[in-house]
Amino acid sequence: MPRIAPGAAASDNRVRWHARSRRAQTERVQWWDELAARYPLIVLEGCDGTGKTTLAAALARRHGYTVVHSERPAEQKDLAGHYRSALDLPGKVAHDRGFVSELVYGPLREGRSRLTGPQAAELAFALADRGGLLVHLTGHPEALAARLRARDGYAPALDRIGALVRAYRDVFGALAGAAPIVTADTTAAVCAPAWATV
Repeated sequence: MPRIAPGAAASDNRVRWHARSRRAQTERVQWWDELAARYPLIVLEGCDGTGKTTLAAALARRHGYTVVHSERPAEQKDLAGHYRSALDLPGKVAHDRGFVSELVYGPLREGRSRLTGPQAAELAFALADRGGLLVHLTGHPEALAARLRARDGYAPALDRIGALVRAYRDVFGALAGAAPIVTADTTAAVCAPAWATV
């Protein structure tokens, strides 16, 4: 199984997996074990249906992470400070969403993000300084829609899901180099993890 080379930027890596293969499941668990051993702070980001909550629960169960479920907060005077405080929590912490979601959903819902570009960069640098990792969970819109229908009985239109997938991709592209980033396609029809440049 490919491994993150010591000193390699995690943003240079992209993993794809498929859960049907036992081998792929074993390799996926080993990959997450490696990430958990290396990063005390993991922020899971991606649109609904990508597996953020499931992966956060697995990190808690297998590795003792404290899970913080972050919904998009109501209007706050110091939103960057709110997210910075969340990143500063002590111990092993897995965030189920964080500031990246503000950068994605703000423009789509209200025409703008409540965080500026410099604030987002500062938060990414703070995450890196804390030894953290941003995990960009993504997938094919059709597969995500099927997951959402199975889980919630409803899924947004495919064009809406596609817009979210593209928005997350673009935001993570803009943050590349500010913090370690790993992208995982949780719907790829690939039996074993594969690395590629983001």
